[in-house]
Amino acid sequence: TLVTRVVSLADVNGDGKVSLAEAKSVWALLQINEFVLMVALQDKEHAPHLLGFCGDLYVTERIAHSALFRLEVPGWLQPVFPEALGVALNQWLAPAWPRRARITIGLLEFVEEVFHGVYGSFYICDASPRRVGYNAKYDFKMADLQSIASEATVKGFLRGRTCEANADCTYGRDCTATCDRLARQCNVEVVQPNLAKVCALLQDFLLFGAPLDLREDLEKQLRTCVTLSGLASQMEVHHSLVLNNLKTLLWKKISNT
Repeated sequence: TLVTRVVSLADVNGDGKVSLAEAKSVWALLQINEFVLMVALQDKEHAPHLLGFCGDLYVTERIAHSALFRLEVPGWLQPVFPEALGVALNQWLAPAWPRRARITIGLLEFVEEVFHGVYGSFYICDASPRRVGYNAKYDFKMADLQSIASEATVKGFLRGRTCEANADCTYGRDCTATCDRLARQCNVEVVQPNLAKVCALLQDFLLFGAPLDLREDLEKQLRTCVTLSGLASQMEVHHSLVLNNLKTLLWKKISNT
């Protein structure tokens, strides 16, 4: 199905054939991981939409806010810039809480979409604020798909890899498996699911300014979510339950706002 989608995309002039020039253009684009993922996830509401391409250049829809937080302190400035000040500024600059809840629901839906999609499962291998964003209507959008990797890609990277510690079994920034210290080889199953990473990212974003009648339940749900761990194949039901509980809690509060 994915091959058919790529061939259809390559046939720019719609004549039912792929010319050499069209083939060269698409082949160049297929070397770019973000483009391949964009094609694979183009029917997902929260992935950026592909608008067009020429040669090995491509254009996507504009995402008004390309990071979850407005302020990200550069690494060289962090030693002299108090973390508490950065947090306080981001809280002050953040959208109103109902809008943040709407963005959060979109992010949770994206996690749900890629957990078991048409083309298999995908991992978020860099769950940082600069990778996720939202548009002018406060609908969540992935600002950068380069942090997304297919399950097959991650397992291919880990399979047969030698290691001394779990840190040696890490794909990207935070797709980490365990190290079998006796065999000195990485296991291939990532132990922290997408949902746990996303909930850790959302704690500061969502709890600040949360309605008082919701805050206790919200803290409890996020705490449960952050501690999720274990092999994805063994925790699908628990994963879905935690995700749906969190979405339901937020929807009930903002459905009339």
